[in-house]
Amino acid sequence: MEQVKRKSRPKNENTSFWLKGKVDISFLALVSILLTAGLLMLFSASYAYALANEGNSYHFIIRQLIFAVIGFVVMLLVSKINYRFWRKFVWLLYGITIALLAALLILPPMVPGATQKRWFVIGPISFQPSEIAKFAIILVFAHLISKNYKKMGTFKFGILTLGAFLAVVSALVVFETHISATIIIFCIGIAMMIIGGCKLRYILIGAGAAVALVAVVVFVSGYGISRITNWFNPWENPAGAGYQTIQSLLAIGSGGIFGRGFGQSRQKYLWVPEPQNDFIFSIVCEELGLIGAMVIVLLFCALVWRGFSIAMKSPDKFGSLLSVGITFQVGVQSMLNFFVVTNTLPNTGISLPFFSYGGTALLILLFEMGIVLSVSRGSNLEKA
Repeated sequence: MEQVKRKSRPKNENTSFWLKGKVDISFLALVSILLTAGLLMLFSASYAYALANEGNSYHFIIRQLIFAVIGFVVMLLVSKINYRFWRKFVWLLYGITIALLAALLILPPMVPGATQKRWFVIGPISFQPSEIAKFAIILVFAHLISKNYKKMGTFKFGILTLGAFLAVVSALVVFETHISATIIIFCIGIAMMIIGGCKLRYILIGAGAAVALVAVVVFVSGYGISRITNWFNPWENPAGAGYQTIQSLLAIGSGGIFGRGFGQSRQKYLWVPEPQNDFIFSIVCEELGLIGAMVIVLLFCALVWRGFSIAMKSPDKFGSLLSVGITFQVGVQSMLNFFVVTNTLPNTGISLPFFSYGGTALLILLFEMGIVLSVSRGSNLEKA
């Protein structure tokens, strides 16, 4: 009887809308540290560019700070909401994501002078549907894998079903020529398939076919050829396509071991184009040096490790897969950004979580961090 009571009590509590368990303090602390470091570096990297282009040195940091405060409050609120609640909106969110991505292909570019259709602009607010697509794929995969986990080894319920949902989103994003988002979404899907129990041979065949198709689309459109060329030799066109990469490498090299000091970057003075965005890590390296950059990298590694630990302690597969997917997203996106900034990979425009400028992207990221914290509450509640 005592065993029955101990098993039934957490189940009844976990069906409630609010969770009363304690959050994982280590994960919350790591998010807070990265967010704070990101805001400080964003201000340092952006104020010269903001003054020259916006007439106000505080233009970017004020906007980012507003979204950071709102996002942090949202994160704390979401951490109290039972993570199972979001399962009710799986297909609604996926449908909205498909509709938004499709609308981008139909509508003209909303950013003045842009040739790529990546942004929706509504008044002062702009956002990329691809950011929503990342979470949509995580939510759909967590739902389907946890629902059919005993059948994940079959072709129908494994690679065919999951691959179809992943292919639709990836295809829409790749036709926007948003290669970086396509890579991240694809990596998230493949990782969750492997963790979910899909047979590796099916994954390799499906992934190979998808990569080949994307390569054909990219190279036929001509979008990827210049990226590959400039990756091998950015100095071939130092004033054109290779300019950003060269300035990034100069910033990293001039930082040395200990860096020039916070706020002392030279490359941010209109040498690195838009240093508050995808290449902010080059300014981090210049100002904080190799040691400071490695501390930032280790903080991301610690966040990923802690997120996976939360996933392993989750009371159910849905929560575990949510935590794995969200944590993997942060890990793979930050890793790819480091590789792009150091020219280890071609420049595909990948932002650095918590650091790169983008209010709506930061808001969505903190919302996802709240879900991971909610899973940690659920696991602590189960232990109570």
